[in-house]
Formats: sequence, structure tokens, C-alpha cells
Amino acid sequence: MRRLLFLVSSIIFVDAMLFTALTPLIPGYAEEFDLSKAGAGLLVAAFGAGALLGGIPGGIVAARFSPKHAVVGGLLLLAAASFAFALADGPVALGLARFVQGFSSTVTWAGALAWVSSTWPRERRGEALGYAFGTAVAGAIIGPMFGGAADAVGVRVSFVALGVVAVVLGGLALLGRAAPGERLSADGLARAFRDKRFLGGLWLNALPALLFGVLVVLAPLALDDAGWSTLLIATVFFASGIVEVVLNPYLGRATDRHGRLLPIRIALAGSVAVTVALAVSSEPVLIAVLVGGAAITVGALYTPAMSLTSHRAEVAGVPQGLAFGIMNSSWALGALIGPSLGGGLAESRGDSVPYLVGAGLCLLTLAATWRVAAHGMRPREA
Repeated sequence: MRRLLFLVSSIIFVDAMLFTALTPLIPGYAEEFDLSKAGAGLLVAAFGAGALLGGIPGGIVAARFSPKHAVVGGLLLLAAASFAFALADGPVALGLARFVQGFSSTVTWAGALAWVSSTWPRERRGEALGYAFGTAVAGAIIGPMFGGAADAVGVRVSFVALGVVAVVLGGLALLGRAAPGERLSADGLARAFRDKRFLGGLWLNALPALLFGVLVVLAPLALDDAGWSTLLIATVFFASGIVEVVLNPYLGRATDRHGRLLPIRIALAGSVAVTVALAVSSEPVLIAVLVGGAAITVGALYTPAMSLTSHRAEVAGVPQGLAFGIMNSSWALGALIGPSLGGGLAESRGDSVPYLVGAGLCLLTLAATWRVAAHGMRPREA
């Protein structure tokens, strides 16, 4: 089982690294292809669009056939998309490659997390999933550094190498132990989507993706305008990710000890403060510091949100593979809307407007959590 966990964690690490690798490259592509902020936002959002389309099909494949088949298929798509990205010579080709990368990502994630869930002992499942999610965060923080290195070494060579790694991981996954499929039930899905707490968990997966989608478009462009290099921008996101990696184990313990509701409320309140500060900030050093603040506050929403959605899916009788697929789709919706809408609003109204919209959404969500307590639900059930 430990070998399987290491393999799955390695796969998730590479996948998450690919998602964030574009961040420091955005200013260069914007200059090379004369992209506006809206155009840069659409390029970033292409990944989310593909992930939105692939989330539920990936979950169905993982549940109906096996998590292993979903992982292998997702990795082969990832390799093909990486090769296409390396050869792309225009914004449309880049966008299509990112779209396929996003599609493959949610297929792979649904299979990988379901693979761990179906083979690990129930009493240690949370620990295993927490370890896998921790490696995803580590991959996400390495991604900008990979992007910065790719800019220095060569994008084509770097992404071809990444495609080769995906093929190798796919071969190792094919040799891995099999995991059984799970029975799909329309009644279980219906119960889940009538459950406000299940829907709340989905929203709490989408919201941080939306906020980070805005951030990864506007912050690099603002720092680039201030004269910061690609590598320095990558370092900012790397350092902020390190903060999130260190925070995540403590957040998990707090969730176990105090339930999900308290960490969610604290994270939402902090997210309001950080996004408002970003809306009124123009100094590049302050923006860089606030990127780290977003990693602490906005990033803290993911762990309790994933736990909430997974728990309510189990109560409703939804297979974990499909539950993870649905969660991926909710995340992808935020990853699609955030950069595209945020870039468009910044282009027409200025950078402060999308940040203030994000702060408003966090504030409304925070207010909604008090309705949970008003209905007499215990924090651990929220």
C-alpha cells in the first residue's frame, strides 16, 4: 500500500506542478502574442475549462471501471497535451493544449484519490488522502519554479521532458495493483444534490479556485509591470506555496479537533481581508507579501471543503471516485471563471474590481455559515 501511495502522490505532484507552471510565463506570452489582460485570463482559464469537462467523466470511469484505468488514461492524455504545448506557436494552440491538460488533470485526480480510498484501511484513509493532498500542494508550489526554469532553459525542451515523465508514470500505474470499481446509483446522486452541506462543500472547493484564478493572472502582470523578472515572480509563488505546505498539517489537526466549520470561518474571514488589501495595493513588495497571505487564508479552505464533500457523499451513498470527480468539476468551475472573468473585469474596470468581487463572495459565504449553526448542526457535521 505504501508503494501505491507513493506512486499516486508522485502522479498528483506532477499534475499539480503542470497546473501552476504557466503562472510566471504569462507576462512573456502576453508580450509575445500581444494579449490583453482578458486574453491572458482566457489562456489561464483554458485549463479550468478542460478540467470542468473532464471531472465527472473521470469520476464515472474511476467508479464504473476502476481507478487504475482512469489514472492511466489521464496520464496518457497529459503526455499528449504536454507535447502539444511544447510545439504550440500561437495563443490558440497554447489554449487548446492547456484545455487538454485540464481535462486529463481531473480524470487523473479522480482515479488517483479513489485508488487510495479504495485500497487504504478506513481508519487511516484520512491520513493517506492528507499525504496525497500535501504532495499536490508541493507540486503546485514547484510549478512556478518549473515555469521560471522553462523560460530560462527553453519551454519546448521542458514540456517535452514533462510529457516523457507522464508516460513513465502511466507505465508504472499500469503495473500497479488493481482496485475494484464501485456501483453507481442515481438515488445516491439525487440525495447528495439535495444535501445543502454537500453543495456547500462543492462551493468551498470552487471559491478558492476562483480567487486563485484571479490572483495568478493579475499578480504576475502587476509584478512584471514593476520590472520584476520571471524567475523572481516564480519565487514569490514558490515561497507562498511553502507557507501553505507548512500550514496544511496543522489545519488538518484543527479540523479533526474542532470540526470543519471553525477553520472554514477563519479562512473566509482572512480571505476577505487579503482580497480587500490586494484591491487597494499597488506597491509590488506588498503585492508579493499578499500573495503569501492568500496562500494562508484562501488555501486553507481546501482541506475542510474536501473533507466535507467526501463525508456527505459517503452519507448519501455516492462512490468516492464519482465524489472526487464532482469535486474536481466544482474546482474547475472556479478555475475557469476566476481568470477569465477576473482578467476581463481588470481590463475594463481595473485590477481592484475583481479583487473586491472576490472579497464580496467570501463575505457572503461567511455569512451563510452562520445559517448552519442556526439550524442546530454541530461543527463536525457542517
